[in-house]
Amino acid sequence: MMRITRQMVIFDAPDLAAESTFWAGLLDGTVAADDDWHTVLVDGEPRLGFQLAPNHVPPEWPGGEQQQQLHLDLYVDDVPAAHERAIALGARLLQAAPDLDAPEGFQVYADPAGHPFCLCWG
Repeated sequence: MMRITRQMVIFDAPDLAAESTFWAGLLDGTVAADDDWHTVLVDGEPRLGFQLAPNHVPPEWPGGEQQQQLHLDLYVDDVPAAHERAIALGARLLQAAPDLDAPEGFQVYADPAGHPFCLCWG
């Protein structure tokens, strides 16, 4: 039996400071930085890693030549507040929800390196 001691999602990014600062801000975390690797810690636990990739090409969402390979869904209880925070930290809105008052839904954003993620509810 294999015992996994830590599980993290790792993003490639050309600008580690911009990428890790964005995610730390969105997740209420802190950044531990090395030259070619940053880790976002939330409540002292490593949650996301960022690897320096100077030639990173962001995906073209929803379709395009450079396809998305993964994305994060973040479920929130206050969509307008989460939206404002994400935008203030440097996210770009890629697809707005048709009705923010619907019982469930999502909006699609891109982080500073172009990785898609969703703010979801319901």
